[in-house]
Amino acid sequence: MLTVSDLSVSYGAISALSGISFRIEQGSIVTLIGGNGAGKTTTLRTISGLLRPKAGKIEFLGEDITRLAAHRIVARGLCHVPEGRMIFSNLTVDENLAMGAYLLRDHELIAKNRDYVFSIFPRLKERLKQMAGTLSGGEQQMLAIGRALMGNPKFLMLDEPSLGIAPRLISTIFEKIVEINRNHGITILLVEQNANLALEVSQRAYVLETGRIVMQGESKQLRADPQLKATYLGG
Repeated sequence: MLTVSDLSVSYGAISALSGISFRIEQGSIVTLIGGNGAGKTTTLRTISGLLRPKAGKIEFLGEDITRLAAHRIVARGLCHVPEGRMIFSNLTVDENLAMGAYLLRDHELIAKNRDYVFSIFPRLKERLKQMAGTLSGGEQQMLAIGRALMGNPKFLMLDEPSLGIAPRLISTIFEKIVEINRNHGITILLVEQNANLALEVSQRAYVLETGRIVMQGESKQLRADPQLKATYLGG
């Protein structure tokens, strides 16, 4: 579904990604693991058109999207839930969800997507008229994911969904991520500092270090790898 080939990205003279390549199959959950500064967020931002690569190619459903504008990538069904959620704090929950459907013109589809979001996150329906900035961290993450789902995605990229969320809500968020994938067939690329949790819910993983992929494989195999356990899993 997504193929990244020899992707290199720089911030001025500083190299952030150095020729990374990976593939993501339709219907899967794939995770990127790595420490701070490894290049995980840069990878997602480049795929979604927010950054321009220095070199390399990104293909989505067989189409080269490397140089497409971000809104054109969203229109093709690839949506990005950014690190820090980036909700519109001064808008209501309802207005935030409406922004997620900005590119859609089919009112029946928009209504269907709203019902779908409420079925996954019923708490959002209870808080429709509440200002988004007054929600808890977990509720804001639900809203950020819900807003992306309003765009009718085929492919969802999630950047640090557990960041800044109360521990009791983290498992709920991850249960919902698995539900979105299994019950609705949305392919997911996940960036998550909690490597244990990320490997638990994903089928395949790539490990980034200083802009390069240093390990890859099935998630269950990587969870058992002594080097990975020592570096990322607290073992």
